[in-house]
Amino acid sequence: MDIFDSMFSKSSVLSEQLVPQIFDILPEDGPFMVIMDSEGNLWSSSEEEFSKLSIDVSFLKELRARVDDGMEPVTTQVENISVTAAQLVTEQNNYGYVFIVLPQYSPELTLINIDLIEALLNQTALITDLVEKNNQLLELQLKLESLYHSGITPSN
Repeated sequence: MDIFDSMFSKSSVLSEQLVPQIFDILPEDGPFMVIMDSEGNLWSSSEEEFSKLSIDVSFLKELRARVDDGMEPVTTQVENISVTAAQLVTEQNNYGYVFIVLPQYSPELTLINIDLIEALLNQTALITDLVEKNNQLLELQLKLESLYHSGITPSN
């Protein structure tokens, strides 16, 4: 196995790089996010708040299926909680799904703020794209350095 494959694997990038970067953009008392990878592993920007809501993982998987069917972003209501779901993808990788959870939001309030919700989703997509491009550059740099240190001249 190539050392670079393990360093830049989708699961490693998601859990170690993307999740912290994405959650850093959220205000303390604002909406919170849940990220789900393709295996169903979850990360929440507010574990305490998420557990209080008692949102079932099967509900998130249903939203994930609706997103996969091409309905993106998907916005729905669970009691007094608004949930918006979208894919967390780049041109090269599908990292999973992002859910914006807005407690105490009615469907009307969600529709009023849909532009802000979509802006937050776009910001998440931009972070994902930038982290991936940074990793590609770092991987290339490390490979070139290992070639130079081994005495092999790279060909164009």
